[in-house]
Amino acid sequence: MFTALKPLILASASPRRKQFLRHLGLDFTCQPADIDESPLSGERAADFARRLAAEKAAAVAASRRESWVIGADTVVTLDSEIIGKPADAGHALEILRALRGRTHQVITGLALICQREGCSEIVAETSEVTFADFPDAVLAAYIRTGESFDKAGAYGIQSGGAFLVQSMRGSCSNVIGLPLSACVALLLRRGVIAPLS
Repeated sequence: MFTALKPLILASASPRRKQFLRHLGLDFTCQPADIDESPLSGERAADFARRLAAEKAAAVAASRRESWVIGADTVVTLDSEIIGKPADAGHALEILRALRGRTHQVITGLALICQREGCSEIVAETSEVTFADFPDAVLAAYIRTGESFDKAGAYGIQSGGAFLVQSMRGSCSNVIGLPLSACVALLLRRGVIAPLS
């Protein structure tokens, strides 16, 4: 569908983000960034997502100056409180209980950095997700699948956790971890990729 015209790096180990870029037909390399992912005191969720996306991309771009580096970070929030990845099954159940029957926000920060070209673009996209009101036994059965443990908000909309979602407003790919429409538009505008003819 697309071809990369310039060297492209994804500063993430996320299999979901990698799959999105592969589905677009892009040739890219993966180089996860090692940064401190703790929120700053009083930091708003959107600012946190943008900052981490930028720091991930910048960490990789520092040693790969000619490459165009994509950084992304996804944050789940409820009542303006950042909800991270669960520490264990009990914590996952607490998170899913808090989300059930309510609407939460999923914010993904997206950064595109190229040192040689002097490019540093950072955006954030928000989607709203409303959960159905399932009982504890159903939530516990989902947690036992193991899907909860590497995901902010303790669920994955792209797999078994989709049944938890009653409705959604905004980009589905954003909830999964990469606002794909915004990412493609940014890469096209900067001449990093082009559609195959």
